[in-house]
Amino acid sequence: MSLIDKLMGNASAVNLAELTNEFSTILVDGEIIESAFVVFRDKWVFTNKRLILLDIQGLTGSKREYLTIPYHSIIRFSIETAGTLDDDCEMKIWIRGMAEPLKKEFKRNTDIKGLQRALALNVLK
Repeated sequence: MSLIDKLMGNASAVNLAELTNEFSTILVDGEIIESAFVVFRDKWVFTNKRLILLDIQGLTGSKREYLTIPYHSIIRFSIETAGTLDDDCEMKIWIRGMAEPLKKEFKRNTDIKGLQRALALNVLK
């Protein structure tokens, strides 16, 4: 992924072996990373047990928030693909107990359908 893509917020798939090493301290026994997407410094990590949203904060990136969403807490989700005049995609995830959905925007060349497929594979088990 080029620096321009990162700055524009485009998401791309990441190397799972490197990611497994990076997340080894928070993964539980038997938990396996199945797929992941990175947007600039943030990451959406799909494991066989949960969705982990990593929000890297600050200039140095030393402050990190790991948001865990158990798949059984996701009650519905949607994607919106880019249109002719609309250059971005969007994913919404409704989580049990939250009034508003979690929203994330992605650029046109994001594999938004792949992101939805990764979520569906785990939520619809």
